[in-house]
Amino acid sequence: MTEQPTRGAGGDGAATDAARELPAGSVVDRAAADARRFVLLVAHTGRADINDIVRQVRQRLAADGVELVGLADEAPALALPVTDGSPVELVLALGGDGTLLRAAERARPLGVGVLGVNLGRMGFLAEADADRIDQVLDAIIGRRYRAVDRMTVDVTVQLDGIGVYSSWALNEISIEKATRERILDVVVEVDGRGLSAYGCDGVLVCTPTGSTAYAFSAGGPVLWPAVQALLVMPLNAHSLFARAAVVGPDSIVTVHLDPDGHGAVLACDGRRTVSIAAGARVQVRRGSTPVALVRLGEEPFTDRLVRKFDLPVHGWRDRRH
Repeated sequence: MTEQPTRGAGGDGAATDAARELPAGSVVDRAAADARRFVLLVAHTGRADINDIVRQVRQRLAADGVELVGLADEAPALALPVTDGSPVELVLALGGDGTLLRAAERARPLGVGVLGVNLGRMGFLAEADADRIDQVLDAIIGRRYRAVDRMTVDVTVQLDGIGVYSSWALNEISIEKATRERILDVVVEVDGRGLSAYGCDGVLVCTPTGSTAYAFSAGGPVLWPAVQALLVMPLNAHSLFARAAVVGPDSIVTVHLDPDGHGAVLACDGRRTVSIAAGARVQVRRGSTPVALVRLGEEPFTDRLVRKFDLPVHGWRDRRH
């Protein structure tokens, strides 16, 4: 996606009048929305302070002609009007990485970017922490931001040659044993050729974005976002060859569950889960539709990695690299 054109934070009187706050729970009229600006909010509603934060964000945006709208199941609790999703120019996520992943589910079919403000602990995917929220709102109002596409993965599950499930993920597809006391027996294939059989807790197939999520916690390598690849990682495998494998972006990774073994649980970004039977074949490939993450500056990924994980960058004689 290309960089958005820059616009001043103000606006003429008509634009300001048109963006008067709507009553909470009301539905935005799509025809009337053509000349107005809307931002869809996805928030961590479990936070005690979320209503105060949302109220301040809404007032600040409305003062410059941008209406903040909410999801049908969240808007009433957050005192926001409801939108059907189509008129928004971006999705604003207030919370942690879980909130941003939920926001990505809304933004992807709309073809708009996700701008994350971290209210949690790590918030690796978020563009800014809570103390920079004023800068975030200024950028939204002035359209001073750019959207960068991130690779996704599509997954399909077949049982006896019949498709039984399909979905997608921004971070990873996980196939894990359904019960704690069992071992999951699988064969992993790449482009139709067997790679290895594993007795394991599960298998992850990740995007570069997902390499800093579940896979990172499991000891996997970090892939820079510019790397177009899939990361295949067995979890706690009883095998001498239990290493992560980085395969080409157009490869098809298949995880075949032993027909005489046990079923598993498939999870997309840890959010959408489904039970799969023994003998199922799980195919993962590059996603047909990326997710656009909104960036406000030009911070290199290396700097983000160092900042988020508080990595030591002082070498010999206290020399900074």
